[in-house]
Amino acid sequence: MTIDTLIKGGTVIDGTGSEAYTADIAITKGAITDIGRITQRATRVIDADGALVTPGLVDMHTHYDGQATWANRLSPSSHFGVTTVIAGNCGVGFAPVHRADRKKVVELMEGVEEIPGAVLNEGINWQWETFPEYMDYLDGKKFDMDIGVQIPHAPMRVYVMGQRGLDREPATTIDIAAMRKLTREAMAAGAIGFSTSRSINHKSSKGEHTPSLQAEIDEMSGIAQGIRDAGHGVIELISDFFELDNEFDILEAMAENGACPLSFTLAESIGGQDGWRHLLSKIEAANEKGLTIRGQVAPRAIGIQLGLTTTVNPLSGHPSYQAIAHVPLPEQVKRLSDPAVKERILNEAVDDKYYAAIFNALREMKNVWQLDERPDYEPAPEQSIGSRAAAAGRDPIEYAYDVLLEDEGLAMLYWPIINYDSQNLDVCRELMLHPHTLMGLGDGGAHVGTICDASFPAFSLIHWGRDRQRGEKIELTRLVHNQTSATAAAVGLSDRGELKVGKRGDVNVIDFENLTLDTPRMTYDLPSGAGRLQQKSTGFLATMVAGSVTYENGDATDALPGRLIRKRD
Repeated sequence: MTIDTLIKGGTVIDGTGSEAYTADIAITKGAITDIGRITQRATRVIDADGALVTPGLVDMHTHYDGQATWANRLSPSSHFGVTTVIAGNCGVGFAPVHRADRKKVVELMEGVEEIPGAVLNEGINWQWETFPEYMDYLDGKKFDMDIGVQIPHAPMRVYVMGQRGLDREPATTIDIAAMRKLTREAMAAGAIGFSTSRSINHKSSKGEHTPSLQAEIDEMSGIAQGIRDAGHGVIELISDFFELDNEFDILEAMAENGACPLSFTLAESIGGQDGWRHLLSKIEAANEKGLTIRGQVAPRAIGIQLGLTTTVNPLSGHPSYQAIAHVPLPEQVKRLSDPAVKERILNEAVDDKYYAAIFNALREMKNVWQLDERPDYEPAPEQSIGSRAAAAGRDPIEYAYDVLLEDEGLAMLYWPIINYDSQNLDVCRELMLHPHTLMGLGDGGAHVGTICDASFPAFSLIHWGRDRQRGEKIELTRLVHNQTSATAAAVGLSDRGELKVGKRGDVNVIDFENLTLDTPRMTYDLPSGAGRLQQKSTGFLATMVAGSVTYENGDATDALPGRLIRKRD
């Protein structure tokens, strides 16, 4: 029998955490059929000598809910060896929805996940009302990777409760029963799980808190029971944990009533000072009781990029800058280079409360760095804009002003906000190595004007597996495991995430020594012509989904083998 594809002579890291070994891998009809020394003929041979061969990466925290309805390519995630994504996180999405409420769910996604309303209004064609109908729509599309979806709390609450849901009124017994039923129906249609937000930072574009913010324990438990009714599913959520112990009680009730795994956003700032350590202890205790609760963590700081093309920069609140902020970039750079304009901007007061808060936080520039062509995501304190300005005897904002004009106005500043209090990534390392955490929080498809954290999976391999200089690294086999079999298993997908006979032919061939990330750049390819930060990588020699090569040396092929995942068991 002729093999469809033979990956020849690579160093195999199989996703299980086991030691690397050299082998050939045969893939036929979308699945791995043999691993070892293979002499059979193959229609296509990929020479992997000197390269790593890993499972396709599985990203469990994205927001491609809208993008998947108008696009075939789930970028930027597809640039980084990702072959499976899970959307519908943080309790926001586009189904179920009554026609009259479409505007409200768009406003929620726009505000919570920073996807412009114009993009969503132009890109989404609303060929559905219920969540199963939304899944049916996605099922008719082809993608460059597989996508699974979760039913989000906010639109479901509005669907059931109308204005009472938007006003965050307590759900009645009847309301809860209806949401339980909708959850069960979504799981029966193949949804991966249910998601919700309990964060005060999650607001619509109109400034309204997400409908799920104050949902009480009976509502959360009732929805979770819909997962138990269906016999499968997971729960994902974000919370501020202001009342940490009481809030964790709700999580435990959900995991217990749903008889299902639960994961939540865990970072250095969550739960107040040292809250992350307390939450780790709570997670450990919950798992000892037989529950499956894990923290979703990031491999680097969570922050934003600042530039003349991004959503915000240190000058954004200055009236004279606002007057020219929307002119074409070359003209903007020309005007900003005028010494008189510069002096006027730097001496203006910032009256707007939102921009004033940003300006005051940035004023000393001690926690802001310039992103070079090969971005350093663990920059040293002495390289901050503030430190560089002090060394030059200059005002930090004035120094940053000049940096923003570099590279014809394309220069980027990096402002890490979470996970960087000590100006290193030691906290991230500790979180990544904990036995009850999962890799996530990349937010692919969201925050299009401020971040490009969809590169987390590739960054993890590059920084933690090869390049880190300011502390200990992490074993490469552990890193691959964390982003493949661990994340696949966490969302109930047993057919991928490992290089074993019978598993899906989702595979990366990687030139590990030359694996790099470029600095994110704004591209204007969204519906309505809106921009988003895109980031490219080099070193992914081939990415395969179900046995088809989707990307080769970073370039997309014509293959679109990805489909909607329907979880049935």
